[in-house]
Amino acid sequence: MKIHWYCALGIACLLPASAAFAGEPVVAAKDAEALFHSSDPKLDANKQIAYHILKDIPEATTTDAIDQYLTERYIQHNRFIPSGRAGMKKMFTMMKPRPVTAKLMDPIVSVVAEGDYVIVSSVQEEPDAKNPGKTTTTTHFDMWRMKDGKADEHWDSPPPAGMGPPPGMGPLPSAD
Repeated sequence: MKIHWYCALGIACLLPASAAFAGEPVVAAKDAEALFHSSDPKLDANKQIAYHILKDIPEATTTDAIDQYLTERYIQHNRFIPSGRAGMKKMFTMMKPRPVTAKLMDPIVSVVAEGDYVIVSSVQEEPDAKNPGKTTTTTHFDMWRMKDGKADEHWDSPPPAGMGPPPGMGPLPSAD
């Protein structure tokens, strides 16, 4: 099973790089909320953790949600985001808090859950290399491994070549 997930992640990370060759826009699902449910209770619970991580942490920048949805050691495989709850809290306290929204604001394309893993793909807008001043869409991927009802590890697709951290995420603090 591990090879299956590593292959899926490898393919997912390569997809944003192919945007220069693709012309079709990435389209979000009409009912993103429905994608975060499953008839299997374990998969449903895991999808709900991913949902709340996306909705309650980056969108609302609430540090309370970090304790609720991430393990203490939360392993982060994104070079712009620190590992551990302490590092995550420090990073998000540097951002202006916003109220938690009733619904997820990210344009979600799909949500896949299997075992302890959840992969969420979303629409990512970026500068169009062929048309300066315009934007194009590609797909962003987030994958979490869940443990004991919380996210324990996270991977995502890298930003396009030459782009630094997302807006508002300049130099990151250490967890110390």
